[in-house]
Amino acid sequence: MRYSQLIGKTKKDIQKDEVGISAQYLIRGGFIHKELAGVYTLLPLGLKVVNKITQIIREEINAIDAQELSMTAIQNPDPWKKSGRWDDNVVDIWFKTLLKNGSEVGLATTHEEPLTKLLSQQVNSYKDLPLYVYQFQTKFRNEPRPRSGLLRAREFIMKDLYSFNTNKESHEEYYERAKQAYIKIWERLGIGKHTYLTFASGGTFSKYSHEFQTLCENGEDTIYVDKKKKIAVNKEVFNDEVLKELNLNKKEMEEEKAIEVGNIFPLGTKYSQALGLMFTDETGGKKPVVMGSYGIGIGRVMATIVELIHDDKGIIWPENVSPCKVHLIGLNLDDEDVNKRAEEVYSRLKGKKIDVLFDDRKEATPGEKFADADLIGITYRAVVSSKTREDIEIKRRDQEKVSLVPLEDFIGNLLK
Repeated sequence: MRYSQLIGKTKKDIQKDEVGISAQYLIRGGFIHKELAGVYTLLPLGLKVVNKITQIIREEINAIDAQELSMTAIQNPDPWKKSGRWDDNVVDIWFKTLLKNGSEVGLATTHEEPLTKLLSQQVNSYKDLPLYVYQFQTKFRNEPRPRSGLLRAREFIMKDLYSFNTNKESHEEYYERAKQAYIKIWERLGIGKHTYLTFASGGTFSKYSHEFQTLCENGEDTIYVDKKKKIAVNKEVFNDEVLKELNLNKKEMEEEKAIEVGNIFPLGTKYSQALGLMFTDETGGKKPVVMGSYGIGIGRVMATIVELIHDDKGIIWPENVSPCKVHLIGLNLDDEDVNKRAEEVYSRLKGKKIDVLFDDRKEATPGEKFADADLIGITYRAVVSSKTREDIEIKRRDQEKVSLVPLEDFIGNLLK
Protein backbone atom coordinates (compact mmCIF):
# COMPACT_ATOMS: atom_id res chain seq x y z
CA MET A 1 0.00 0.00 0.00
CA ARG A 2 1.49 3.30 -1.13
CA TYR A 3 0.85 6.36 0.99
CA SER A 4 0.63 8.52 -2.15
CA GLN A 5 -2.44 6.51 -3.23
CA LEU A 6 -3.97 5.97 0.20
CA ILE A 7 -7.57 7.00 0.79
CA GLY A 8 -7.40 8.77 4.12
CA LYS A 9 -4.41 11.07 4.55
CA THR A 10 -3.26 12.44 7.89
CA LYS A 11 -4.60 15.77 9.13
CA LYS A 12 -2.99 18.39 11.34
CA ASP A 13 -6.17 20.01 12.62
CA ILE A 14 -8.14 18.70 15.58
CA GLN A 15 -11.91 18.76 15.13
CA LYS A 16 -13.34 20.92 17.89
CA ASP A 17 -16.47 18.80 18.29
CA GLU A 18 -14.44 15.63 18.94
CA VAL A 19 -13.32 15.72 22.56
CA GLY A 20 -11.99 12.17 22.94
CA ILE A 21 -8.34 11.48 22.17
CA SER A 22 -9.30 8.33 20.25
CA ALA A 23 -11.68 10.25 17.98
CA GLN A 24 -9.04 12.93 17.35
CA TYR A 25 -6.24 10.51 16.59
CA LEU A 26 -8.38 8.15 14.48
CA ILE A 27 -9.66 11.05 12.38
CA ARG A 28 -6.28 12.80 12.12
CA GLY A 29 -4.51 9.52 11.38
CA GLY A 30 -6.81 8.74 8.46
CA PHE A 31 -8.54 5.74 10.04
CA ILE A 32 -12.11 7.03 10.10
CA HIS A 33 -14.15 9.80 8.47
CA LYS A 34 -17.03 11.48 10.26
CA GLU A 35 -20.25 11.49 8.23
CA LEU A 36 -22.40 12.96 11.00
CA ALA A 37 -22.65 12.77 14.78
CA GLY A 38 -22.22 9.14 15.82
CA VAL A 39 -21.73 7.86 12.25
CA TYR A 40 -18.27 7.14 10.83
CA THR A 41 -16.82 5.66 7.65
CA LEU A 42 -14.00 3.17 8.10
CA LEU A 43 -11.18 4.24 5.80
CA PRO A 44 -8.66 1.62 4.54
CA LEU A 45 -6.33 1.81 7.56
CA GLY A 46 -9.28 1.77 9.95
CA LEU A 47 -10.80 -1.22 8.21
CA LYS A 48 -7.50 -3.07 8.48
CA VAL A 49 -7.52 -2.58 12.26
CA VAL A 50 -11.17 -3.59 12.52
CA ASN A 51 -10.53 -6.73 10.47
CA LYS A 52 -7.65 -7.74 12.74
CA ILE A 53 -9.73 -7.19 15.87
CA THR A 54 -12.56 -9.14 14.27
CA GLN A 55 -10.33 -12.07 13.38
CA ILE A 56 -8.91 -12.35 16.90
CA ILE A 57 -12.44 -12.39 18.31
CA ARG A 58 -13.60 -14.88 15.66
CA GLU A 59 -10.82 -17.31 16.50
CA GLU A 60 -11.58 -17.26 20.23
CA ILE A 61 -15.34 -17.55 19.75
CA ASN A 62 -14.92 -20.40 17.26
CA ALA A 63 -12.80 -22.11 19.91
CA ILE A 64 -15.83 -22.27 22.23
CA ASP A 65 -17.93 -24.08 19.60
CA ALA A 66 -19.98 -21.19 18.25
CA GLN A 67 -21.28 -21.04 14.66
CA GLU A 68 -21.01 -17.80 12.70
CA LEU A 69 -23.87 -16.41 10.63
CA SER A 70 -25.00 -12.97 9.47
CA MET A 71 -28.50 -11.73 10.17
CA THR A 72 -30.38 -8.83 8.64
CA ALA A 73 -30.25 -5.26 9.89
CA ILE A 74 -33.83 -4.56 8.75
CA GLN A 75 -36.17 -5.95 11.38
CA ASN A 76 -39.65 -7.43 11.22
CA PRO A 77 -41.55 -5.88 14.18
CA ASP A 78 -43.48 -9.10 15.01
CA PRO A 79 -40.91 -10.91 17.22
CA TRP A 80 -40.05 -7.65 18.94
CA LYS A 81 -43.71 -7.02 19.71
CA LYS A 82 -43.99 -10.49 21.24
CA SER A 83 -41.08 -9.75 23.58
CA GLY A 84 -42.39 -6.25 24.34
CA ARG A 85 -39.29 -4.49 23.04
CA TRP A 86 -40.82 -2.85 19.98
CA ASP A 87 -42.47 -0.30 22.26
CA ASP A 88 -40.49 2.96 22.30
CA ASN A 89 -41.23 3.28 26.01
CA VAL A 90 -39.26 0.06 26.56
CA VAL A 91 -36.47 0.57 24.00
CA ASP A 92 -36.15 4.27 23.19
CA ILE A 93 -33.22 4.09 20.74
CA TRP A 94 -34.93 2.48 17.74
CA PHE A 95 -34.48 3.74 14.20
CA LYS A 96 -37.83 2.99 12.57
CA THR A 97 -39.15 3.71 9.10
CA LEU A 98 -42.00 2.84 6.72
CA LEU A 99 -41.74 0.71 3.61
CA LYS A 100 -43.44 1.83 0.39
CA ASN A 101 -46.42 -0.40 1.25
CA GLY A 102 -46.86 1.36 4.59
CA SER A 103 -45.40 -1.45 6.74
CA GLU A 104 -43.18 -0.37 9.61
CA VAL A 105 -39.70 -1.83 10.05
CA GLY A 106 -36.74 -1.08 12.31
CA LEU A 107 -32.96 -1.20 12.13
CA ALA A 108 -31.61 -3.75 14.59
CA THR A 109 -30.28 -2.59 17.94
CA THR A 110 -29.41 -6.20 18.87
CA HIS A 111 -30.60 -9.65 17.71
CA GLU A 112 -32.07 -11.75 20.54
CA GLU A 113 -35.59 -11.74 19.09
CA PRO A 114 -34.93 -12.54 15.40
CA LEU A 115 -32.42 -15.26 16.27
CA THR A 116 -34.78 -16.82 18.82
CA LYS A 117 -37.52 -16.84 16.19
CA LEU A 118 -35.16 -18.40 13.64
CA LEU A 119 -34.10 -21.18 16.00
CA SER A 120 -37.71 -21.93 16.97
CA GLN A 121 -37.90 -23.40 13.46
CA GLN A 122 -34.69 -25.41 13.96
CA VAL A 123 -34.95 -26.77 17.50
CA ASN A 124 -37.41 -29.51 18.45
CA SER A 125 -35.66 -31.92 20.79
CA TYR A 126 -33.07 -31.81 23.54
CA LYS A 127 -30.88 -33.59 20.98
CA ASP A 128 -30.77 -30.35 18.97
CA LEU A 129 -29.12 -28.52 21.87
CA PRO A 130 -26.87 -26.89 22.90
CA LEU A 131 -26.42 -24.30 20.16
CA TYR A 132 -24.07 -21.33 20.15
CA VAL A 133 -24.47 -18.73 17.41
CA TYR A 134 -22.66 -15.47 16.73
CA GLN A 135 -22.19 -12.78 14.12
CA PHE A 136 -20.36 -9.55 13.31
CA GLN A 137 -23.13 -7.23 12.25
CA THR A 138 -23.91 -3.53 11.99
CA LYS A 139 -26.23 -2.28 14.73
CA PHE A 140 -28.14 0.99 14.84
CA ARG A 141 -29.01 2.87 18.00
CA ASN A 142 -30.62 6.29 18.01
CA GLU A 143 -28.40 7.65 20.77
CA PRO A 144 -29.61 11.10 21.88
CA ARG A 145 -26.05 12.24 22.64
CA PRO A 146 -23.43 10.27 20.69
CA ARG A 147 -19.98 11.25 21.88
CA SER A 148 -16.29 10.42 21.93
CA GLY A 149 -16.21 9.13 18.38
CA LEU A 150 -16.54 5.35 18.19
CA LEU A 151 -17.03 4.99 21.95
CA ARG A 152 -20.73 5.86 21.68
CA ALA A 153 -21.97 5.76 18.11
CA ARG A 154 -25.31 5.49 16.33
CA GLU A 155 -24.05 2.95 13.80
CA PHE A 156 -21.45 0.36 14.80
CA ILE A 157 -20.27 -3.21 14.32
CA MET A 158 -20.99 -5.63 17.13
CA LYS A 159 -19.92 -9.17 17.75
CA ASP A 160 -23.01 -10.67 19.34
CA LEU A 161 -22.96 -14.26 20.55
CA TYR A 162 -26.02 -16.12 21.85
CA SER A 163 -26.13 -19.40 23.75
CA PHE A 164 -29.06 -21.86 23.80
CA ASN A 165 -29.04 -24.60 26.46
CA THR A 166 -31.46 -27.11 27.93
CA ASN A 167 -31.00 -26.02 31.54
CA LYS A 168 -29.42 -23.47 33.83
CA GLU A 169 -26.48 -25.71 34.75
CA SER A 170 -25.29 -26.24 31.17
CA HIS A 171 -25.87 -22.54 30.49
CA GLU A 172 -23.63 -21.60 33.40
CA GLU A 173 -20.91 -23.94 32.13
CA TYR A 174 -20.95 -22.20 28.75
CA TYR A 175 -21.18 -18.79 30.38
CA GLU A 176 -17.88 -19.54 32.13
CA ARG A 177 -16.30 -20.68 28.85
CA ALA A 178 -17.38 -17.42 27.22
CA LYS A 179 -15.96 -15.47 30.14
CA GLN A 180 -12.57 -17.15 29.69
CA ALA A 181 -12.69 -16.59 25.91
CA TYR A 182 -13.21 -12.89 26.52
CA ILE A 183 -10.19 -12.76 28.82
CA LYS A 184 -8.07 -14.33 26.05
CA ILE A 185 -9.42 -11.78 23.56
CA TRP A 186 -8.39 -8.81 25.70
CA GLU A 187 -4.90 -10.28 26.14
CA ARG A 188 -4.48 -10.75 22.39
CA LEU A 189 -5.73 -7.21 21.73
CA GLY A 190 -3.12 -5.74 24.05
CA ILE A 191 -5.49 -4.44 26.76
CA GLY A 192 -5.66 -7.49 29.02
CA LYS A 193 -3.72 -6.12 31.98
CA HIS A 194 -5.98 -3.06 32.11
CA THR A 195 -9.31 -4.90 31.67
CA TYR A 196 -11.30 -6.22 34.61
CA LEU A 197 -14.19 -8.62 34.96
CA THR A 198 -16.80 -6.33 36.49
CA PHE A 199 -19.94 -7.28 38.36
CA ALA A 200 -22.95 -5.27 37.20
CA SER A 201 -26.71 -5.43 37.50
CA GLY A 202 -28.38 -8.40 35.84
CA GLY A 203 -31.59 -6.43 35.46
CA THR A 204 -34.69 -8.63 35.21
CA PHE A 205 -32.64 -11.69 34.20
CA SER A 206 -30.35 -12.40 37.15
CA LYS A 207 -28.74 -10.83 40.18
CA TYR A 208 -25.58 -10.03 38.23
CA SER A 209 -24.36 -9.70 34.70
CA HIS A 210 -20.71 -9.20 33.86
CA GLU A 211 -19.00 -6.38 32.06
CA PHE A 212 -15.41 -6.18 30.95
CA GLN A 213 -14.17 -2.72 31.84
CA THR A 214 -10.86 -1.26 30.65
CA LEU A 215 -9.34 1.32 32.99
CA CYS A 216 -9.10 4.68 31.25
CA GLU A 217 -9.14 8.19 32.65
CA ASN A 218 -11.51 9.26 29.85
CA GLY A 219 -13.96 6.42 30.53
CA GLU A 220 -17.61 7.22 31.14
CA ASP A 221 -18.17 4.44 33.71
CA THR A 222 -17.10 4.39 37.35
CA ILE A 223 -15.99 1.07 38.79
CA TYR A 224 -14.33 -0.09 42.00
CA VAL A 225 -11.39 -2.42 41.49
CA ASP A 226 -9.57 -5.01 43.55
CA LYS A 227 -6.41 -5.20 41.46
CA LYS A 228 -4.99 -8.19 43.34
CA LYS A 229 -8.09 -10.31 42.72
CA LYS A 230 -8.57 -8.85 39.22
CA ILE A 231 -12.25 -8.17 39.99
CA ALA A 232 -14.27 -4.97 39.81
CA VAL A 233 -17.76 -3.83 40.77
CA ASN A 234 -19.77 -1.28 38.80
CA LYS A 235 -20.80 1.77 40.79
CA GLU A 236 -24.48 0.92 40.19
CA VAL A 237 -24.24 -2.19 42.42
CA PHE A 238 -21.40 -1.15 44.72
CA ASN A 239 -22.62 -1.66 48.28
CA ASP A 240 -21.72 -3.58 51.43
CA GLU A 241 -24.04 -6.48 50.65
CA VAL A 242 -22.48 -7.07 47.24
CA LEU A 243 -18.95 -6.76 48.59
CA LYS A 244 -19.70 -9.33 51.29
CA GLU A 245 -21.21 -11.74 48.79
CA LEU A 246 -18.16 -11.41 46.50
CA ASN A 247 -15.71 -11.63 49.42
CA LEU A 248 -14.24 -8.22 48.65
CA ASN A 249 -12.78 -5.75 51.14
CA LYS A 250 -13.99 -2.18 50.62
CA LYS A 251 -10.64 -0.82 51.84
CA GLU A 252 -8.85 -2.67 49.05
CA MET A 253 -11.14 -1.34 46.30
CA GLU A 254 -9.92 1.59 44.18
CA GLU A 255 -12.31 3.92 42.37
CA GLU A 256 -11.47 4.13 38.67
CA LYS A 257 -12.89 5.47 35.43
CA ALA A 258 -13.30 2.82 32.75
CA ILE A 259 -14.66 1.97 29.30
CA GLU A 260 -16.94 -1.03 28.88
CA VAL A 261 -15.47 -3.12 26.04
CA GLY A 262 -17.73 -6.17 26.40
CA ASN A 263 -20.54 -7.69 28.39
CA ILE A 264 -22.17 -11.05 29.03
CA PHE A 265 -25.74 -11.57 30.20
CA PRO A 266 -27.76 -14.56 31.35
CA LEU A 267 -31.15 -14.20 29.63
CA GLY A 268 -32.98 -17.13 31.21
CA THR A 269 -36.14 -18.09 29.30
CA LYS A 270 -37.64 -14.63 28.71
CA TYR A 271 -37.22 -14.62 24.93
CA SER A 272 -37.64 -18.35 24.37
CA GLN A 273 -41.01 -18.32 26.14
CA ALA A 274 -42.18 -15.18 24.35
CA LEU A 275 -41.21 -16.52 20.91
CA GLY A 276 -41.94 -20.21 21.32
CA LEU A 277 -38.42 -21.59 21.37
CA MET A 278 -39.25 -24.87 23.13
CA PHE A 279 -37.70 -28.32 23.14
CA THR A 280 -38.92 -31.79 24.08
CA ASP A 281 -36.89 -33.26 26.96
CA GLU A 282 -36.01 -36.91 27.61
CA THR A 283 -39.38 -37.53 29.25
CA GLY A 284 -41.39 -36.02 26.41
CA GLY A 285 -42.16 -32.79 28.25
CA LYS A 286 -41.96 -29.35 26.64
CA LYS A 287 -39.51 -26.83 28.10
CA PRO A 288 -38.25 -23.37 27.12
CA VAL A 289 -34.63 -23.01 26.03
CA VAL A 290 -32.26 -21.23 28.46
CA MET A 291 -30.40 -18.38 26.75
CA GLY A 292 -27.39 -16.10 27.19
CA SER A 293 -26.08 -13.05 25.34
CA TYR A 294 -22.45 -11.97 24.89
CA GLY A 295 -21.49 -8.70 23.18
CA ILE A 296 -18.37 -6.84 22.03
CA GLY A 297 -18.46 -3.52 20.16
CA ILE A 298 -15.68 -3.67 17.56
CA GLY A 299 -15.31 0.09 16.99
CA ARG A 300 -15.49 0.71 20.72
CA VAL A 301 -12.62 -1.74 21.25
CA MET A 302 -10.55 0.01 18.56
CA ALA A 303 -11.19 3.39 20.18
CA THR A 304 -10.40 1.99 23.64
CA ILE A 305 -7.03 0.71 22.44
CA VAL A 306 -6.22 4.22 21.18
CA GLU A 307 -7.45 5.87 24.39
CA LEU A 308 -5.23 3.56 26.39
CA ILE A 309 -2.11 3.21 24.25
CA HIS A 310 -0.88 6.48 22.79
CA ASP A 311 1.52 9.34 23.44
CA ASP A 312 1.53 13.02 22.54
CA LYS A 313 2.65 12.15 18.99
CA GLY A 314 -0.10 9.70 18.13
CA ILE A 315 -1.32 6.12 18.33
CA ILE A 316 0.81 3.15 19.45
CA TRP A 317 -0.95 0.08 18.05
CA PRO A 318 -0.34 -3.29 19.72
CA GLU A 319 1.36 -5.50 17.14
CA ASN A 320 -1.61 -7.88 16.78
CA VAL A 321 -3.93 -5.10 15.58
CA SER A 322 -1.52 -2.71 13.88
CA PRO A 323 -2.98 -1.82 10.46
CA CYS A 324 0.30 -2.86 8.81
CA LYS A 325 3.39 -4.61 10.08
CA VAL A 326 5.81 -2.02 8.68
CA HIS A 327 5.65 1.68 7.87
CA LEU A 328 8.35 2.03 5.22
CA ILE A 329 9.66 5.58 4.77
CA GLY A 330 11.72 6.61 1.79
CA LEU A 331 13.90 9.70 2.25
CA ASN A 332 15.96 11.44 -0.44
CA LEU A 333 13.76 9.82 -3.09
CA ASP A 334 14.88 12.38 -5.68
CA ASP A 335 18.12 10.43 -5.68
CA GLU A 336 17.62 7.72 -8.30
CA ASP A 337 19.71 5.13 -6.43
CA VAL A 338 17.86 5.71 -3.13
CA ASN A 339 14.48 5.59 -4.86
CA LYS A 340 15.43 2.31 -6.54
CA ARG A 341 16.55 0.85 -3.20
CA ALA A 342 13.31 1.94 -1.48
CA GLU A 343 11.25 0.31 -4.25
CA GLU A 344 13.31 -2.89 -3.90
CA VAL A 345 12.70 -2.98 -0.14
CA TYR A 346 8.99 -2.42 -0.68
CA SER A 347 8.82 -5.23 -3.24
CA ARG A 348 10.84 -7.55 -1.00
CA LEU A 349 8.52 -7.00 1.98
CA LYS A 350 5.42 -7.52 -0.15
CA GLY A 351 6.95 -10.63 -1.67
CA LYS A 352 7.26 -12.11 1.81
CA LYS A 353 3.56 -11.22 2.40
CA ILE A 354 4.50 -8.64 5.04
CA ASP A 355 1.82 -5.95 5.16
CA VAL A 356 3.54 -2.62 4.55
CA LEU A 357 2.56 1.04 4.16
CA PHE A 358 5.16 2.71 1.93
CA ASP A 359 5.51 6.48 2.27
CA ASP A 360 6.68 7.10 -1.29
CA ARG A 361 6.03 10.86 -1.32
CA LYS A 362 8.81 12.92 -2.86
CA GLU A 363 7.39 16.30 -1.86
CA ALA A 364 7.05 15.61 1.89
CA THR A 365 9.91 16.52 4.24
CA PRO A 366 11.56 13.94 6.53
CA GLY A 367 9.95 15.68 9.51
CA GLU A 368 6.48 15.38 7.95
CA LYS A 369 7.01 11.71 7.18
CA PHE A 370 8.24 10.89 10.69
CA ALA A 371 5.38 12.86 12.28
CA ASP A 372 2.84 10.99 10.14
CA ALA A 373 4.42 7.66 11.07
CA ASP A 374 4.14 8.50 14.78
CA LEU A 375 0.53 9.61 14.38
CA ILE A 376 -0.51 6.49 12.45
CA GLY A 377 1.27 4.26 14.98
CA ILE A 378 2.27 1.19 12.92
CA THR A 379 4.47 -1.18 14.95
CA TYR A 380 7.72 -0.94 12.94
CA ARG A 381 9.13 2.10 11.16
CA ALA A 382 11.70 1.23 8.48
CA VAL A 383 13.68 4.01 6.78
CA VAL A 384 15.58 3.90 3.52
CA SER A 385 17.75 6.95 2.78
CA SER A 386 21.07 8.03 1.36
CA LYS A 387 22.60 7.30 4.78
CA THR A 388 21.33 3.73 5.21
CA ARG A 389 23.07 2.38 2.08
CA GLU A 390 22.33 -1.36 1.85
CA ASP A 391 20.86 -1.55 5.38
CA ILE A 392 17.62 -0.11 6.71
CA GLU A 393 16.95 1.95 9.82
CA ILE A 394 14.46 0.26 12.15
CA LYS A 395 12.50 1.67 15.09
CA ARG A 396 9.54 0.23 16.98
CA ARG A 397 6.77 2.74 17.62
CA ASP A 398 6.75 1.92 21.34
CA GLN A 399 10.53 2.29 21.76
CA GLU A 400 13.13 5.05 21.34
CA LYS A 401 15.96 2.81 20.14
CA VAL A 402 16.91 3.12 16.46
CA SER A 403 18.90 0.32 14.79
CA LEU A 404 20.61 -0.05 11.44
CA VAL A 405 20.17 -3.65 10.26
CA PRO A 406 20.43 -5.71 7.07
CA LEU A 407 17.09 -6.09 5.31
CA GLU A 408 17.19 -9.89 5.42
CA ASP A 409 17.71 -9.88 9.19
CA PHE A 410 14.74 -7.57 9.62
CA ILE A 411 12.53 -9.73 7.41
CA GLY A 412 13.66 -12.85 9.27
CA ASN A 413 12.66 -11.32 12.61
CA LEU A 414 9.25 -10.30 11.23
CA LEU A 415 8.57 -13.82 9.95
CA LYS A 416 9.42 -15.57 13.24
